[in-house]
Amino acid sequence: MKSKYFLFLTLLGTLVAIPAWSQDNAYNQLAEIAIIDQKIMMPMRDGIRLCTDIYRPKTDQPVPVIFVRTPYNFNMWGDGEMHTRTLQSAREAVEHGYAYVVQNERGRYFSEGEWDILGVPLTDGYDAFDWLQKQSWCNGKIGTQGCSSTAEWQMAVAALDHPAHAAMVPQSYGAGVGRVGGFYEQGNWYRGGAEQMLFFAWLYGVEQDKFKPRIPAGATQEDLIRISRFYDLSPENPPVGMDTALAHLPVTDILQNIHGKREVYDKMIRRKPNDPDWYTGGLYHDNTDIGVPSFWFACWYDVSVGPNLALFNHVRETAPDPQVRDNQYMVIAPTLHCGYTRATENTIVGERSVGDARLDYSSMIYGWFDYWLKGDDKGQLDAMPHVRYYTMGSNKWQAAEAWPPADARMQTYYLTSGGNANTMYGDGKLTTQLPPQDHADQFTYDPMNPVPSHGGNVCCTGNTIQGGARDQREVEARQDVLVYTTEPLNEGIEVTGNIESVLYVSSDAKDTDFTIKLIDVYPDGRAYNLDETIQRVRYREGYDKEVFMRPGQVYKVELSPMATSNYFAQGHRIRVEISSSNFPRFVRNLNTGGNNYDESEGVIAHNAIHHSIQYPSQIRLPVRN
Repeated sequence: MKSKYFLFLTLLGTLVAIPAWSQDNAYNQLAEIAIIDQKIMMPMRDGIRLCTDIYRPKTDQPVPVIFVRTPYNFNMWGDGEMHTRTLQSAREAVEHGYAYVVQNERGRYFSEGEWDILGVPLTDGYDAFDWLQKQSWCNGKIGTQGCSSTAEWQMAVAALDHPAHAAMVPQSYGAGVGRVGGFYEQGNWYRGGAEQMLFFAWLYGVEQDKFKPRIPAGATQEDLIRISRFYDLSPENPPVGMDTALAHLPVTDILQNIHGKREVYDKMIRRKPNDPDWYTGGLYHDNTDIGVPSFWFACWYDVSVGPNLALFNHVRETAPDPQVRDNQYMVIAPTLHCGYTRATENTIVGERSVGDARLDYSSMIYGWFDYWLKGDDKGQLDAMPHVRYYTMGSNKWQAAEAWPPADARMQTYYLTSGGNANTMYGDGKLTTQLPPQDHADQFTYDPMNPVPSHGGNVCCTGNTIQGGARDQREVEARQDVLVYTTEPLNEGIEVTGNIESVLYVSSDAKDTDFTIKLIDVYPDGRAYNLDETIQRVRYREGYDKEVFMRPGQVYKVELSPMATSNYFAQGHRIRVEISSSNFPRFVRNLNTGGNNYDESEGVIAHNAIHHSIQYPSQIRLPVRN
């Protein structure tokens, strides 16, 4: 859980950890340049008060605000990485002439009320803007910033279009995106109608019990400051082996089985991808406008790079205000979730070196805020491409004015075989020509023996998955994995953009899943994963209905887009893997056609991928010359 736990802290730039024993000294150093006002209980419209710390420059002139709102514990007197970064982030903001304001969502730590994911209601964010704007030390301009759970609330609040909300910097923000375009992920809960298991583990580590200790009503600010120095309302669940915990059936009982708090989980696990309840909380959906200039940050190995890119494009295409529409910028780094500042001159993502992926994030972000919050035009925007992305393989930063880059053209690769594409030792091939013969590759999917997740675009699953690019050959040795590979490339190919895939499938089960991965195969055989997706077949015709399969019938299944920027060097090969499970990255389909979440027993499915002129199973890659 650690990676998710401190994600909001990525306040950009190279941050050096402060040892716990030196925090008093760090606080004193900050106090030399900042007015520090901690444990302010900011009132919301319903009377609930949210705990807020404020750090602002020692000046009589009003200053702009960088506002960070989070479910995580920012009490600076703790001894963890999260606490020390509060001091660092505050100091950096104050040195740049900003007030740094950090607030806990309702129901978290010293904030009053009951917590729900994304800190609903949305009015809390709006009310905080109102309160800050009225302070004598605020110049009326507020920028929001944060990574992961500290980013994810920003989009829905930006759609409320508060006049003081001048700019935002959301990073790794996918869990705040409900529906955008063809993605119905509902805050990373789903991918292609199959549940992603990251929130199962995350909720165990984050959600606090309803019987937790609470500060009595009416406690003074002095009392709260004193208490916070030795008691921070931060209970922790005992550590558990999530690899074992997530394998429990039925899925509804996973948290109960490890004695976790269940209220939020119990209501979410029963929702379907288009359930009305997804549209009443804190998620952003594409039927509302975002009225804020935005500097977006995504990662190639994040859990939600596809929806992130789709949202960026959606705002650029649909925002009614031309100034907002034209001032959307994005950086895509070759890292794991919120891993921007951990890039080095030899950045290793999983097991693969992707070279020197560093950027001066601090200068970029503060240049952005200086423009929108201070009116300081240093040519920052003139020098910025709308999209800055890192191409793995060639290991370089590149720039474009749109996503995908305008010069990317779609190249179709067809799946073909002699009927035995099982394992990397089979005869599965990727070719630019339609298959000359009709064949179907068959495999048996046993939900009690699913294909294990190995690397990938992940976050927050405890000890179950180590993310990033990892050699897939052990997975590709399984009989329930179909492998299709090109011949060695005569010349290098850059693939940059959104990746589309269409499979023609059949099964003897009423419902099952199909998974796909895109792989870069090195001349020595190493097979590094780039992106992956899944589709629950019952939702192949849309997420507002369920349509089950019939034995012997072939169905067209379009999977949600993948995305990457990767240079396949000369001598490398392009590969796709296809199966019916990727566990515990995604919940297993038990193949019954039932609810799945409340079932303990599955049935074995005999699945097939068809490839022919009639059934042209394919993957379409965006190729740049």
